[in-house]
Amino acid sequence: MTSVIERLRGESPAFSIEFFPPRDAADEAVLWRSIRELEPLDPAYMSITYGAGGSSRDGTIRSIARVATETTLVPMAHLTAVDHSVAELRNVIGWYAAVGVRNILALRGDPPGDPYGEWVPHPQGLSYAEELVALVRSLGDFCVGVSAFPYGHPRSLDLDTDTKYLVRKFRAGADFGIAQLFFEAEDFLRLRDRVAAAGCDALVIPGVMPLTTPRTLHTTIRLSGAPAPQRLLDRLEPLADDPKAFRAEGLDVVTELCERLIAEGVPDLHFYTFNRSKATREVVHRLGLVPARA
Repeated sequence: MTSVIERLRGESPAFSIEFFPPRDAADEAVLWRSIRELEPLDPAYMSITYGAGGSSRDGTIRSIARVATETTLVPMAHLTAVDHSVAELRNVIGWYAAVGVRNILALRGDPPGDPYGEWVPHPQGLSYAEELVALVRSLGDFCVGVSAFPYGHPRSLDLDTDTKYLVRKFRAGADFGIAQLFFEAEDFLRLRDRVAAAGCDALVIPGVMPLTTPRTLHTTIRLSGAPAPQRLLDRLEPLADDPKAFRAEGLDVVTELCERLIAEGVPDLHFYTFNRSKATREVVHRLGLVPARA
């Protein structure tokens, strides 16, 4: 099984894609249509998320197993420590290995129901993402990723403290980090610089969401944990009642962001797809990240 790091060692920038597990048969059909539409574009890897407390655990395992056995894609499975004992986490990691998945994104995860609620560890569980990283690495030859926060984790006191904890995850065995959503290329680049200044050379990858609707804009704002820059709002909010114009301008915004990141040497752009393929396909074609054969 190819690792994420191996896939990112090429000379040219690449892209990767993220999905969430389907809730029902209709969702599964949408998910697999999107996977099949993106597969010929040769993304570096694809990932499937994992609900709080394992609420989508079975769907994640089923979907990621199918990706591993029925596609040419390199799969990465998410795993969170929320509401899981160490024994349960060991079982899930073992299930991933059994279906041929050797890339895991190790996350502490958010409290169920309220991402900003009080974190309460399982009595027989783990308290920190770095502990989960160490557990995954102790159980086999896994390539492990972690999350990174351009504006700092909501529970961090400040950016210096946040950087310290991110570096601890790398030193526990994580191979790379994926940055949560941000608005300006400089926001990501400053995160990358903070990690380097801390004496860590681990790879950090930017997370990108195509802005196709007002809803995706509001989702980006919520997930980033930071207010959107006024110049971004000035470009998009006047178009809120014109879906076609909003989508066109939103994709221009995202393309410009990605172009700046590529110019700064990022090896991979990680796209949050919402289980749809069209916008991601459009952006990666614009950026020239699609193999000629596709």
